[in-house]
Amino acid sequence: MSQAPRELLLQGNEAVVEAAMAVGCSFYAGYPITPSTEVAEGLAVRLPAAGGTFIQMEDEIASLGACLGASLAGAKAMTATSGPGFSLMQELIGYGCIAEIPVVIVDVMRAGPSTGLPTSPSQGDVMQARWGTHGDHPIIVLTASSVRDAFDTTARAFNLAEKYRNPVIVLLDEVVGHMREKVRLPAAEAVERVERIRPTMPPEWYIPYEDTNTGVPPMAAFGDGYRYHVTGLVHDRRGFPTQKKAEVLEGTDRLFRKIERGFREICRTRATGTEDAQVAVLAYGAVARSAAQAVEGLRVQGKAVGLLELQTLWPFPRAAVERVVDQVGTILVAEMNRGQVYREVLRVARGRCDVRKLSRVDGELITPAEIARALREVV
Repeated sequence: MSQAPRELLLQGNEAVVEAAMAVGCSFYAGYPITPSTEVAEGLAVRLPAAGGTFIQMEDEIASLGACLGASLAGAKAMTATSGPGFSLMQELIGYGCIAEIPVVIVDVMRAGPSTGLPTSPSQGDVMQARWGTHGDHPIIVLTASSVRDAFDTTARAFNLAEKYRNPVIVLLDEVVGHMREKVRLPAAEAVERVERIRPTMPPEWYIPYEDTNTGVPPMAAFGDGYRYHVTGLVHDRRGFPTQKKAEVLEGTDRLFRKIERGFREICRTRATGTEDAQVAVLAYGAVARSAAQAVEGLRVQGKAVGLLELQTLWPFPRAAVERVVDQVGTILVAEMNRGQVYREVLRVARGRCDVRKLSRVDGELITPAEIARALREVV
């Protein structure tokens, strides 16, 4: 039955639930943890009512294991957590990458390390999202700065996971997860839904990890008559462990190539006023909202400032950052950590412009006044 567009007052976490249902999520396994628990609470009600499965696991690593198993069986699967639980998931994130299992992981960040400040915002999981699991591995990490963004980003995360056969992480922060805004959600048929590529050949011809034009092999669901081996070991095209150098390089190179070919689709940013800016703020998540207000106020005063908001964190949107680097004299990187993206911008800038940081790690959001004050020092 068709569903018309709706106007709702939602939390960011509730928008995640709406998006998951809109794109056909049918399985959730998780463990409650502040400030992400509303995702689990919402799907505990919505999924069973729609014929899906919700299960509360004993811990976070078991939760992700259940999601990977459900995905192998053909389900669109997700989990949600925060920093301590995200740490526990790292081993199985690596498993999902090498076995090429689509799954969505929502991490609503809180201040750390360890149990830290459970109800306070942070953006301290950026580097963990990229490098938390061991070994070189391909990963996609998205972020959002509003409740509607949380909806769109979650839907996009499912689509990218299915298209590229890869875990996709959505990094929200406590502010975005818990703030409420009136949002207009699209009609169900207007929400893009990407499905994984299924094999069309007879089962005896199926090669589960063969190379393709896109680098993404078709994925059979367990129970559909296609038998194949799944392992966390480096494997050959049929999924069996190998230590042959040629097969090791072929398989691991393809894992990265499939993501590299999608850079233009995956890497997204949102620019405001950068076309004539002499100074730019680079921000993401809730801090981008503060930055937008600061930039708007300074532009009214005639200041040549702009904002580059990162909507994709990994792969790092280098091309968009370089365009701003080549135009402005100074970039101010504002984030609720001690400079995790700041270091990436330094690496990209290579001395072509002045890169400064504005950090806050006390469990409070960086305010528009703080950003405006820092910008006035250089504009």
